[in-house]
Amino acid sequence: MIVVDDRPASLRLEPLIAAPGVGVEFVSGPARGPAAARNAGWRAASAEWIAFLDDDTVPCRDWLRRLDSDLTAATDDCAAVQGRIHVPLRRDLPPRDWERNVQGLETARWATADMAFRRGALEAVNGFDERFRRPYREDSDIALRLLDAGWSLAQGRRTIAHPIRPERFDISLRLQAGNADDVLMRHLHGPGWRERVGAPTGRLRRHAAATAAAGASVMAAVLGGRRSAALAAACWLAGIGELAWSRIAPGPRTSAEIAGMIATSIVMPFWASAWWLRGQVRVRRLPRPPAAVFFDRDGTLVQDVPDNGDPDRVRAMPDAREALARLRRAGIPVAVISNQSGIGRGRLGAEDVEAVNRRIDELLGPLGLWLVCPHEAADRCSCRMPRPGLVLRAAAALGVDPRRCAVVGDTGADVAAARAAGARGVLVPTQHTPPTETAAAPEVACDLSSAVGLLIGVNG
Repeated sequence: MIVVDDRPASLRLEPLIAAPGVGVEFVSGPARGPAAARNAGWRAASAEWIAFLDDDTVPCRDWLRRLDSDLTAATDDCAAVQGRIHVPLRRDLPPRDWERNVQGLETARWATADMAFRRGALEAVNGFDERFRRPYREDSDIALRLLDAGWSLAQGRRTIAHPIRPERFDISLRLQAGNADDVLMRHLHGPGWRERVGAPTGRLRRHAAATAAAGASVMAAVLGGRRSAALAAACWLAGIGELAWSRIAPGPRTSAEIAGMIATSIVMPFWASAWWLRGQVRVRRLPRPPAAVFFDRDGTLVQDVPDNGDPDRVRAMPDAREALARLRRAGIPVAVISNQSGIGRGRLGAEDVEAVNRRIDELLGPLGLWLVCPHEAADRCSCRMPRPGLVLRAAAALGVDPRRCAVVGDTGADVAAARAAGARGVLVPTQHTPPTETAAAPEVACDLSSAVGLLIGVNG
């Protein structure tokens, strides 16, 4: 069992305690939302299948046996098997608005409250998209990407309970933040994404109409158009009344529930519209493809052989040639930046490094610019990563703004050099990359192909 503690570091006041007899590994999450936390968890695992459970779920007694049965029945092209979710409700009263919202998990497609993924499938699409910062739509996004990549998804027989946690009356307003994620879903998957994942249409158009009516009423009043202001205000009140009644009518119609529904219904159209606008702004600010991509050498383009000066020992990473070919097809120049402290320590000559570089060019195609730092850490030079010197020199040599460049590497030092230069950094961890560096990286890819997909705007 792997537990991802995704609380911000300032809130990790006490360690989590495992039940006696349970083998548990704790992983510190990056505190960037559930998508990033799940990525941290599955990348720390080594099994063929990774089963995700939310921390507010209760598995049935024979959950593990049923999980094993579900995975055994999975076909070779099956990427994930979803468990069945049961939301226990009170029996004395009809469910409240918030309880009906949670109850929707019982029929939701591909909810990751209980979802087992094949490791190879997660690697194929580079895991969850960490641009989804809330527990909303990140499961639909990865499901669509898996289906588009040719995988299938299945429904299993195991069951979990998802108790309804207490929430304040304004929870419905906080949930409107999901409208921003819906904008991202449309941007990534097109206008038909709702039908594909079975998501309801929602009320955004009605919210926008109510917000527009309120704005028109205020504007007309300012301009002295009393009749127009009254008409627009009436339209707004009608919209608010319809919204409130649609939420009150199903019950339980207690005085507290009615008061809460009326209060939140007045604010909800404005709040939903504001989040939709915020989503539109965010989509337009998504990173453009980089002007140039700089690769670390050892552990990134080729297997890491310490202080290697022998061209015959060079072994390219399995997908390095295709990843570089995709950048060449996109017209994006590349360069290699590399710390080679073996020169400074006298274990290598500059000519040895150049011979290895020539062999890499033979294996992967001409890489153009090669920049090497020969210094040891004690020399405190400006070019040894994590300092930005190599990144800045590469950008200057190619005539591009370093802020429009990207660095791909296998260590935290590579990512830190990118950050120091104002460039975008993508970590492709290996078995030698410390988990703390993986968790701290702003963007993580499971291999070079996935890293290039991130950079040029293609998932997987």
